[in-house]
Amino acid sequence: MSPDFPSPPPSPPSSQSAAQQEVQAKEKQRVRLSFERLLNVSHQQLMKLLARRLWLQEKLQPTEWQITLFWSALAGFLGALAAVAFTSLTEGVHVLLTGSRAGVVETMRQIPVWAVVLVPAAGGVAAGLILKFGRRFAGPQGATDYMEAIVIGDGYVPTRASLVKSAAALFTIGSGGSIGREGPLVQLAAVVSSRLGRWLGLSAPKQRLLVACGASAGIASAYNAPIAGSFFVAEIILGTIAMESLGPLVIAAVTAALTMRVLLNAGKLYVVPSYEMRTPWEMVAYVLLGLIVGALAPWFLRSLRVAESFFRRTSLPPVVRLGLGGLFVGVLAVKVPEVCGNGYSVVVDVLQGKHVWSVLLVLVVCKWLATCASFGSGAPGGVFTPSLFMGAGAGYLFGAALQTLWPAAEVDPRTIAMVGMGAFLSAASHAPVMAIIMLFEMTLSYDIILPLMVCSVVAYFTAKSLEGESIYSESLKRKAVEQPVAAPAPTPVKVGELMRTEPPTVARTASFGEIGRTFLANRVNNLYVLDADGRYVGVVSLHDIKPFLQQPDIAEVVLANDILRDDFPTIRADDPLSDGLKRFREVSAERLPVLDDGGRLLGSLSKTDLLLALSEKSPASSASG
Repeated sequence: MSPDFPSPPPSPPSSQSAAQQEVQAKEKQRVRLSFERLLNVSHQQLMKLLARRLWLQEKLQPTEWQITLFWSALAGFLGALAAVAFTSLTEGVHVLLTGSRAGVVETMRQIPVWAVVLVPAAGGVAAGLILKFGRRFAGPQGATDYMEAIVIGDGYVPTRASLVKSAAALFTIGSGGSIGREGPLVQLAAVVSSRLGRWLGLSAPKQRLLVACGASAGIASAYNAPIAGSFFVAEIILGTIAMESLGPLVIAAVTAALTMRVLLNAGKLYVVPSYEMRTPWEMVAYVLLGLIVGALAPWFLRSLRVAESFFRRTSLPPVVRLGLGGLFVGVLAVKVPEVCGNGYSVVVDVLQGKHVWSVLLVLVVCKWLATCASFGSGAPGGVFTPSLFMGAGAGYLFGAALQTLWPAAEVDPRTIAMVGMGAFLSAASHAPVMAIIMLFEMTLSYDIILPLMVCSVVAYFTAKSLEGESIYSESLKRKAVEQPVAAPAPTPVKVGELMRTEPPTVARTASFGEIGRTFLANRVNNLYVLDADGRYVGVVSLHDIKPFLQQPDIAEVVLANDILRDDFPTIRADDPLSDGLKRFREVSAERLPVLDDGGRLLGSLSKTDLLLALSEKSPASSASG
């Protein structure tokens, strides 16, 4: 017969989403089933299980924060596996459509002209059909992406919608669309992390953080750049580099990068020429490059938005729009096959000096147009790598002009192209720290750090003065307008807004066996003790039961009232979050009981949730000021 535990009073209405409520319902069901199984355990077996649980707690002493880092590492590993699977499937689609296993650009040089035109168009049509019929599979949840989930959501990324979007991206990328693969990689890693968080029953702050870890792992998997992947999420999406959020991002990104290196032997992306500064006056050239690239990047972003607006105004079905976008890319590829794909192979050629400036100028213009066609038509993918292409092209052209006009400077256009990549990315993303680190990780060339830093910062401030929003913030703003239901929830300011309801409790008359079974059924180190009226009277700690494990006869007569601690710090639901930090300084615990004014237990406050909520609140506060 199940013990009669007192239940906490009904909690006030929660602002949690249906997804979070579903997760908590599943967690409660899991706890109930665990408890029911433990009811059949004998007293002797119970003592052994408790001794094992206590030994693990004392030897390993995992805190909530350490457990969060573990789940972050798992999110990074799963994100890398998703990246490997997507890359393999993309190559399979490419072989299916072209019959060639060569790279995209090389394939376009080999296949007949009619195939060059029709393959990207066919890929666009296939992507459009997947998006159209995938709506039935995805259901009404189909529009949320990982940025919404992190910034203006609760960390819930719909699985079906993400799979549909990624399946469509397989065909746009595999057919040679002028779009990057980092978008689907990040989306898939984020949805895997979201599913993991829902399975674990995490709170909304931890759920958002885990999805952010997935996004970090996706970038790290795409570019073998774990530090840049961490700063991509911290700088662009979260808007903070507080260690409470940056630490898990780093763990996830490093795990993803290591997984990619083991599975695919991934190394640095670009082999670059050596660089040596001959005179400090060279910095003048890099400042000029920063001004040029900083002015060019906003025009690139505006052209993408204009193309997107143009395709939308046509009111054509998505299938037709995507097909026309692919057809436009195919027509350009007849004369300039380098426009197909994300531009990686062309950047490699640029950094090796294989293109003269006149040819490269044509490539840059055609690639710009092709990217507008793919992005504007709605092809799922990213513009990270195309941005690197634009930066490399602009940098090399500037270097070639400088070499002609100032021969005494002895500048190498290849080096300037390399710096231009980071500067253009900095200007387009409004994330100079991430851009600098990413270029360093992709090239492993420390010698370019000084010019790269100067050029990227100048480009960032130039672009910011001309265009206040990056491509990511503009996309997020548009989604918020189109989907008011996804408006951000109010930032928690009171403890009651952040607490988790219905924490594990026992009655003050509960026996030692009931206490032990409750500890085994729940992942907590403290149980809250309630009186017959549901009022909080203290806690029973896992370590408080240790002396009785070697004395089973005494344990059989021990009640919760005999071993409870009534001096454990508590906090009120109406207290500000800052008071939570003060209370946690008074005790070495991961959770605090939350009470109402009458002393009744309402829930518990997690230290990790509190730190994450405060770190999320900081950038918003500073921005509003």
